[in-house]
Amino acid sequence: MTPPRYDKESTALVLVDPYNDFLSEGGKVWPRVKPVAEAVRLIDNLRALHAAARKAGIQVAIAPHRRWEPGDYEDWQHPNPTQIAIMRRHSFARGEWGGDWHPDFAPRPGDIIATEHWAQSGFANTDLDQQLRQRGITHLIIVGLLANTCVESTARYAMEIGYHVTLVRDATAAYSEELMRAAHDLNGPTYAHAILTTAQLLAALPGPVIAE
Repeated sequence: MTPPRYDKESTALVLVDPYNDFLSEGGKVWPRVKPVAEAVRLIDNLRALHAAARKAGIQVAIAPHRRWEPGDYEDWQHPNPTQIAIMRRHSFARGEWGGDWHPDFAPRPGDIIATEHWAQSGFANTDLDQQLRQRGITHLIIVGLLANTCVESTARYAMEIGYHVTLVRDATAAYSEELMRAAHDLNGPTYAHAILTTAQLLAALPGPVIAE
Protein backbone atom coordinates (compact mmCIF):
# COMPACT_ATOMS: atom_id res chain seq x y z
CA MET A 1 0.00 0.00 0.00
CA THR A 2 1.40 3.38 -1.03
CA PRO A 3 1.08 5.86 1.86
CA PRO A 4 -1.16 8.82 1.07
CA ARG A 5 -0.05 12.43 1.25
CA TYR A 6 -0.36 14.00 4.69
CA ASP A 7 -0.47 17.78 4.46
CA LYS A 8 0.10 19.48 7.78
CA GLU A 9 -2.76 21.91 7.17
CA SER A 10 -5.35 19.15 6.76
CA THR A 11 -4.06 16.25 8.87
CA ALA A 12 -4.64 15.44 12.53
CA LEU A 13 -3.15 12.78 14.78
CA VAL A 14 -6.00 11.54 16.98
CA LEU A 15 -4.97 9.92 20.26
CA VAL A 16 -7.77 7.74 21.60
CA ASP A 17 -7.95 7.28 25.39
CA PRO A 18 -4.32 8.05 26.33
CA TYR A 19 -4.92 7.42 30.03
CA ASN A 20 -2.64 5.97 32.68
CA ASP A 21 -5.09 3.11 33.26
CA PHE A 22 -4.43 1.97 29.68
CA LEU A 23 -0.78 2.90 29.11
CA SER A 24 1.08 2.95 32.42
CA GLU A 25 2.40 0.31 34.78
CA GLY A 26 -0.08 0.15 37.65
CA GLY A 27 -3.02 1.09 35.43
CA LYS A 28 -6.21 -0.88 35.91
CA VAL A 29 -6.35 -2.08 32.30
CA TRP A 30 -2.62 -2.17 31.51
CA PRO A 31 -2.14 -5.84 32.56
CA ARG A 32 -4.64 -6.97 29.89
CA VAL A 33 -3.06 -4.77 27.22
CA LYS A 34 0.58 -5.27 28.19
CA PRO A 35 1.45 -8.48 26.25
CA VAL A 36 0.31 -7.10 22.89
CA ALA A 37 1.47 -3.56 23.69
CA GLU A 38 4.99 -4.73 24.43
CA ALA A 39 5.05 -7.06 21.42
CA VAL A 40 4.30 -4.18 19.03
CA ARG A 41 6.33 -1.58 20.99
CA LEU A 42 3.21 0.49 21.46
CA ILE A 43 4.56 3.13 23.82
CA ASP A 44 7.73 3.73 21.78
CA ASN A 45 5.71 3.98 18.58
CA LEU A 46 3.18 6.35 20.09
CA ARG A 47 6.02 8.52 21.35
CA ALA A 48 7.63 8.55 17.91
CA LEU A 49 4.40 9.46 16.12
CA HIS A 50 3.47 12.05 18.71
CA ALA A 51 6.85 13.77 18.42
CA ALA A 52 6.89 13.55 14.63
CA ALA A 53 3.41 15.01 14.29
CA ARG A 54 4.32 17.97 16.48
CA LYS A 55 7.58 18.51 14.61
CA ALA A 56 5.71 18.46 11.30
CA GLY A 57 3.12 20.96 12.51
CA ILE A 58 0.27 18.45 12.37
CA GLN A 59 -2.75 19.06 14.58
CA VAL A 60 -2.88 16.79 17.64
CA ALA A 61 -6.29 15.80 18.97
CA ILE A 62 -7.33 13.72 21.96
CA ALA A 63 -10.52 11.66 21.90
CA PRO A 64 -10.96 10.73 25.57
CA HIS A 65 -13.25 8.16 27.09
CA ARG A 66 -15.69 9.20 29.78
CA ARG A 67 -13.88 9.37 33.09
CA TRP A 68 -15.80 7.16 35.50
CA GLU A 69 -17.71 8.87 38.31
CA PRO A 70 -19.88 7.31 41.06
CA GLY A 71 -23.28 6.44 39.65
CA ASP A 72 -22.17 6.15 36.01
CA TYR A 73 -24.18 3.53 34.07
CA GLU A 74 -25.95 2.23 37.20
CA ASP A 75 -29.42 3.33 36.10
CA TRP A 76 -28.93 2.87 32.36
CA GLN A 77 -31.29 0.55 30.49
CA HIS A 78 -28.70 -0.82 28.09
CA PRO A 79 -25.09 -0.45 29.27
CA ASN A 80 -22.78 -2.36 26.98
CA PRO A 81 -20.30 -4.97 28.28
CA THR A 82 -17.43 -2.46 28.31
CA GLN A 83 -19.48 0.04 30.28
CA ILE A 84 -20.43 -2.65 32.77
CA ALA A 85 -16.75 -3.51 33.21
CA ILE A 86 -15.90 0.17 33.71
CA MET A 87 -18.66 0.47 36.29
CA ARG A 88 -17.20 -2.49 38.20
CA ARG A 89 -13.52 -1.64 38.08
CA HIS A 90 -13.81 2.18 37.91
CA SER A 91 -11.54 2.54 34.89
CA PHE A 92 -10.35 6.07 34.10
CA ALA A 93 -11.81 7.40 37.36
CA ARG A 94 -12.13 11.17 37.42
CA GLY A 95 -9.75 12.77 39.87
CA GLU A 96 -7.57 9.66 40.20
CA TRP A 97 -4.19 8.81 38.70
CA GLY A 98 -5.67 6.20 36.38
CA GLY A 99 -7.91 8.82 34.79
CA ASP A 100 -5.02 11.23 34.19
CA TRP A 101 -3.22 11.45 30.88
CA HIS A 102 -0.14 9.33 30.36
CA PRO A 103 2.56 11.96 30.92
CA ASP A 104 4.08 11.51 27.45
CA PHE A 105 0.77 12.23 25.72
CA ALA A 106 -0.71 14.98 27.86
CA PRO A 107 -2.29 17.79 25.84
CA ARG A 108 -0.40 20.97 25.03
CA PRO A 109 -1.64 24.42 24.05
CA GLY A 110 -3.31 24.28 20.65
CA ASP A 111 -4.33 20.63 20.93
CA ILE A 112 -7.92 19.58 20.45
CA ILE A 113 -9.43 17.89 23.49
CA ALA A 114 -12.81 16.54 22.48
CA THR A 115 -15.63 16.10 24.93
CA GLU A 116 -15.56 12.64 26.49
CA HIS A 117 -17.24 9.74 24.71
CA TRP A 118 -19.49 7.47 26.75
CA ALA A 119 -19.19 4.35 24.62
CA GLN A 120 -16.61 3.57 21.92
CA SER A 121 -16.73 6.21 19.18
CA GLY A 122 -14.78 9.40 19.76
CA PHE A 123 -17.31 11.16 17.50
CA ALA A 124 -20.68 9.98 18.79
CA ASN A 125 -22.21 12.60 21.12
CA THR A 126 -18.98 14.66 21.24
CA ASP A 127 -17.65 17.82 19.59
CA LEU A 128 -14.70 16.13 17.88
CA ASP A 129 -16.09 16.49 14.35
CA GLN A 130 -16.88 20.18 14.81
CA GLN A 131 -13.46 20.94 16.24
CA LEU A 132 -11.68 19.14 13.40
CA ARG A 133 -13.75 20.68 10.62
CA GLN A 134 -13.35 24.19 12.00
CA ARG A 135 -9.61 23.71 11.52
CA GLY A 136 -9.90 22.36 7.98
CA ILE A 137 -8.92 18.79 8.88
CA THR A 138 -9.72 16.12 6.30
CA HIS A 139 -7.18 13.34 7.07
CA LEU A 140 -7.08 11.50 10.40
CA ILE A 141 -4.34 9.26 11.76
CA ILE A 142 -6.07 7.39 14.57
CA VAL A 143 -3.99 5.69 17.27
CA GLY A 144 -4.33 4.63 20.88
CA LEU A 145 -6.55 2.09 22.64
CA LEU A 146 -8.16 -0.33 22.01
CA ALA A 147 -7.62 -1.42 18.41
CA ASN A 148 -10.89 -3.35 18.09
CA THR A 149 -13.14 -1.09 20.17
CA CYS A 150 -12.62 2.66 20.56
CA VAL A 151 -10.04 3.03 17.79
CA GLU A 152 -12.10 1.00 15.34
CA SER A 153 -15.38 2.67 16.27
CA THR A 154 -13.85 6.16 16.04
CA ALA A 155 -12.24 5.36 12.71
CA ARG A 156 -15.40 3.82 11.24
CA TYR A 157 -17.45 6.83 12.27
CA ALA A 158 -14.83 9.14 10.76
CA MET A 159 -15.06 7.32 7.44
CA GLU A 160 -18.86 7.51 7.50
CA ILE A 161 -18.81 11.31 7.82
CA GLY A 162 -16.22 11.84 5.12
CA TYR A 163 -12.73 11.80 6.62
CA HIS A 164 -9.73 10.04 5.14
CA VAL A 165 -8.74 7.46 7.77
CA THR A 166 -5.34 5.94 8.51
CA LEU A 167 -4.82 3.13 11.01
CA VAL A 168 -1.38 2.32 12.42
CA ARG A 169 -0.84 -1.37 13.16
CA ASP A 170 1.76 -0.94 15.87
CA ALA A 171 0.49 2.27 17.47
CA THR A 172 -2.43 0.52 19.11
CA ALA A 173 -3.03 -2.64 21.11
CA ALA A 174 -5.79 -5.03 22.13
CA TYR A 175 -6.33 -7.82 24.62
CA SER A 176 -5.06 -10.50 22.23
CA GLU A 177 -3.26 -11.06 18.93
CA GLU A 178 -6.54 -12.39 17.50
CA LEU A 179 -8.28 -9.10 18.23
CA MET A 180 -5.41 -7.18 16.63
CA ARG A 181 -5.71 -9.33 13.52
CA ALA A 182 -9.45 -8.75 13.42
CA ALA A 183 -8.93 -4.99 13.72
CA HIS A 184 -6.29 -4.67 11.00
CA ASP A 185 -6.59 -7.65 8.66
CA LEU A 186 -10.33 -8.39 8.71
CA ASN A 187 -12.20 -5.22 9.65
CA GLY A 188 -9.77 -2.41 8.86
CA PRO A 189 -9.65 -3.00 5.09
CA THR A 190 -13.44 -2.54 4.89
CA TYR A 191 -13.30 1.13 5.95
CA ALA A 192 -9.76 2.50 6.37
CA HIS A 193 -8.07 4.29 3.49
CA ALA A 194 -4.61 3.30 4.71
CA ILE A 195 -3.27 0.77 7.20
CA LEU A 196 0.40 1.44 7.87
CA THR A 197 3.16 0.67 10.32
CA THR A 198 4.73 3.41 12.40
CA ALA A 199 7.86 3.33 10.22
CA GLN A 200 5.80 3.70 7.05
CA LEU A 201 3.84 6.57 8.47
CA LEU A 202 6.90 8.40 9.77
CA ALA A 203 8.39 8.23 6.29
CA ALA A 204 5.20 9.69 4.81
CA LEU A 205 4.78 12.63 7.19
CA PRO A 206 5.82 16.08 5.96
CA GLY A 207 9.04 17.66 7.08
CA PRO A 208 12.44 16.28 7.98
CA VAL A 209 11.15 13.35 10.04
CA ILE A 210 13.48 10.39 10.43
CA ALA A 211 12.38 7.07 11.91
CA GLU A 212 14.57 5.68 14.66
